[in-house]
Amino acid sequence: MGMAPEIANLSFEEALKELEAVVRRLESGEAPLDESIELYAKGDALRAHCQARLDSAQARIEAIVADRDCKAQGLRPFDETAG
Repeated sequence: MGMAPEIANLSFEEALKELEAVVRRLESGEAPLDESIELYAKGDALRAHCQARLDSAQARIEAIVADRDCKAQGLRPFDETAG
């Protein structure tokens, strides 16, 4: 199942803002059942998009481990604690 083009083109911040609006609408309890189902599906697609953007960012932010001369010695996963 592909992601809707309008979601695929959103920045992380835009998608997160839309996801927050979807959650607020669902939590309000005012949406009829059919709309709630559509909102849930949109929210799931927005969540997946945000997670993919975060995963991509984490992969790019791997810290470069350097020696005292600032020469790269390798990579360390972003979430690894410094030691």
